[in-house]
Amino acid sequence: MKKHLLLPATLPRAGWDLLKSRGDVEATPFEFTLPTPAFRALLAGTHGVALGLTPFAEPELKAAPDLRVVARIGVGYDSVDVPALTRRGIPLMVTGIANSPSVAEQALYFMLEFAKHGAQLHALVRAHRWRERLGALPVDLFGKTLLVVGFGRIGTRIARLGRALEMSVLVYDPYVAAGTVSAAGCERAAGLEAALERADFVTVHCPKNDETRGMFDAARLARMKPTAFLVNTARGGIVDEAALHAALTSGKLAGAGLDVFDSEPPAADNPLLELPNVITAPHMAGVTRESFDRMGIATVRNLLEALDGRPNRDNVVNPQVLEAR
Repeated sequence: MKKHLLLPATLPRAGWDLLKSRGDVEATPFEFTLPTPAFRALLAGTHGVALGLTPFAEPELKAAPDLRVVARIGVGYDSVDVPALTRRGIPLMVTGIANSPSVAEQALYFMLEFAKHGAQLHALVRAHRWRERLGALPVDLFGKTLLVVGFGRIGTRIARLGRALEMSVLVYDPYVAAGTVSAAGCERAAGLEAALERADFVTVHCPKNDETRGMFDAARLARMKPTAFLVNTARGGIVDEAALHAALTSGKLAGAGLDVFDSEPPAADNPLLELPNVITAPHMAGVTRESFDRMGIATVRNLLEALDGRPNRDNVVNPQVLEAR
């Protein structure tokens, strides 16, 4: 009997191409705009499903009695009920390092844009205001202190980029051993509050969960230098947007680079969008031409390997289900 996969129509072509060599697998595409009842109806008889931002929880599981694996096209999984999957013994797979270079580069871009005043200086040239150039002096990343919050696949990469630019790199991640951080040439911060006081740039690379939701609230933002910049390419909700707006408009924080928002797309009247010291992107940090293909291939491989009984443990969010098997 053929194994059936349910895949987003937006899955990169490289992922679809990988399926051509598997005569024992058939795949059905679905549109991300599909109404929830219609999506659940497609789950009947499905052995593996790949998700973009489609929520997946207990009701979806009930509609999929034959389901054996769920995969995310990416590394975030806050829209998936992981405990529900675990109770059913179903692994949740993510794409590992497929998009980590892209996210790290986007975070670095935000930092460089703030440091070098790229758009502002470009505007001076275009407006023939050359003589005003000394009124917007850039700064160096060299010698500055970078705080990396979350030292996983992406955090370790941005730390390496920071060190290559001769920044001092602090790391806050209570789940990573001090020896691991020091071996990477970085300093482990024992507490977030004290680390925020030292940082010139703060970049967020932790998952969104009950522990990190609202992590950057008014109290913590107040600990940052008024000359510091905050970059969030992780998930909306980790930074309190109202508190961030207050800090940016009161001179308590120099700027913020945001690839993610509480609500996506953000409302047209979101006040952060009106601030000159905010740079934004539409949740695209992990999506480049190259990473799009890598994620497509990794997603399909995750599904196939799990169905074949040999899932890549490094990509399993809930590895306890493998032990149970």
